[in-house]
Amino acid sequence: MAAPILSYEGLGLVQGSGWLFQDLDIYVGERDRLALIGRNGAGKTTLLKLLAGRIDPDKGKRTIVPGTHVVMLEQEPDFRPFATLMDFAIAGDDGPPEHEVAAIADQLGIDMSRTAASASGGERRRAALARALAQNPDVLLLDEPTNHLDLAAIDWLESWLARYTGAFVAISHDRTFLTRLTRQTLWLDRGSIRRKEIGFGGFEEWSDAVAAEEMRAAQKLDSKLRLEAHWLERGVTARRKRNQGRLEKLKEMRATRAAMIGGPGVAKLGLANDDVRSKSVIVAENVSKSFGDRTIIRNLDFRVQRGDRIGIVGANGAGKSTLLKLLTGEIAPDEGSITLAPTLDGIIIDQQRSLLSPEKRVRDVLADGGDWVEVRGVKKHIQGYLKEFLFDPGVVEASVGALSGGERSRLLLAREFARESNLLVLDEPTNDLDLETLDLLQEVIADYAGTVLLVSHDRDFLDRTVTVTLGLDGTGKVDIVAGGYADWEAKRVKPNSAKVKVAGTTAPPPPPQARKKLSYKDQRDYDLLPVRIEEIESEMAKIEAELSDSTIFTRDNARFNTLTAKLDKLREEKAAAEDRWLALAEVVETFG
Repeated sequence: MAAPILSYEGLGLVQGSGWLFQDLDIYVGERDRLALIGRNGAGKTTLLKLLAGRIDPDKGKRTIVPGTHVVMLEQEPDFRPFATLMDFAIAGDDGPPEHEVAAIADQLGIDMSRTAASASGGERRRAALARALAQNPDVLLLDEPTNHLDLAAIDWLESWLARYTGAFVAISHDRTFLTRLTRQTLWLDRGSIRRKEIGFGGFEEWSDAVAAEEMRAAQKLDSKLRLEAHWLERGVTARRKRNQGRLEKLKEMRATRAAMIGGPGVAKLGLANDDVRSKSVIVAENVSKSFGDRTIIRNLDFRVQRGDRIGIVGANGAGKSTLLKLLTGEIAPDEGSITLAPTLDGIIIDQQRSLLSPEKRVRDVLADGGDWVEVRGVKKHIQGYLKEFLFDPGVVEASVGALSGGERSRLLLAREFARESNLLVLDEPTNDLDLETLDLLQEVIADYAGTVLLVSHDRDFLDRTVTVTLGLDGTGKVDIVAGGYADWEAKRVKPNSAKVKVAGTTAPPPPPQARKKLSYKDQRDYDLLPVRIEEIESEMAKIEAELSDSTIFTRDNARFNTLTAKLDKLREEKAAAEDRWLALAEVVETFG
């Protein structure tokens, strides 16, 4: 273990009427690459500010090796006092030299003479990066560094950090970023901190193991109150397992869509099929769009099918928002036509989170001040619905302004997903969301009955959710690829691969991998377990409906005890069945 260059001992901070956290021991070694993980509202950003020395704790001792330079990249730095982006980047006694900022800004492709007031979110993020990196830090504290960055800028940042010789601590919802770069993990959870010498790639397995151990400990205590405190952990673990199952369904949907798209000359034949036509909800025919002398979209032919999950990717300025507006009918093409099904009824969730008033209560936002939420035609109690979106039910009376940025985003998702719709438009939905909320959003999108249009730079999220990727390269060409970001990226590198082959330097193919075949019993379980899981869920629903009668406990106590015991057994059977099927599904995916 490397010697700490920055540490806190017995760290504690009061927030509101109680401790946000206390008695934390935390350290950063000189070459550490730390992922800081925790739910929205757990205090991750506050912890970074404490490490940076920007705020003082209520107790604890901060120790730093003399001469160590600590720099923090804030999630939302304040640009208001500055005329230009360069003025922001070099401001203050600790501001870096202008030529150092300019060198990094040039690599990031940002004009630092741009006025700060008119700069976009992506331009401001690049300017903040240029300021932070140009200060030559020994410890770099990164709060959502990939927010508002396009894919090219994210790739550049990953390369820079891979070469960086100092230590960094990163908060990020970008799983790919964390998996590629981190080697240690700090997990801030319910006021305490855990550290493990593994990168983010091993976090899910570790957190599942911790949650399972806590569950066993709580059950041994036989305390209903303590068990209730673990509802979120159980929900997150189960959600992650369900999402693994949904990935199998997503693969099937991608295969179906790939057959429709085909290669040149194949797509038109496939799209001429009457059944395909009847399922089309958006039809783009020979669409082109320009602004001035610049062509944004050129000769696009594409049909969005009912139930598609369409991901739109490309560099900032490549035309993602323009394509989104074309497909939703917000703007008209210069050439060609866009036809929308007359039954389309969409909801749009944009980057600005502009639909929430800070003075309103959570109850006002979701239920107009009442106790019940109308969720796509079904009434749900507001506290139960909040649980579905990973809120503590007690937050119902809190004001929107008191919520963290991620919590506000989650509240907006809860409100919008309650509406009846058949088209969902998401513009950078992953900004400000923690990893557990991303799991939830993945689940909600998978279960959504309508069509989804999604603009995102989150590579892992795209790979987990979309069936078709529309990739823009900035020249007007739109690549249409069945699959997610990884599929689009693989297609982009094919020309280089072809050149290597012509040069005669292609490596010999690897030996074929031995195929692992399921035994008769395994195959039977793989085929029949989904049916059994549905049967168990149906039985559980019937029991839960009967137990919802508040008089059953006093009216027929024996019946109440019988039903609750049976419900517990069914839950155990369902969990075992899901685990068994997921294990078999992994074998099928790997060797099938």
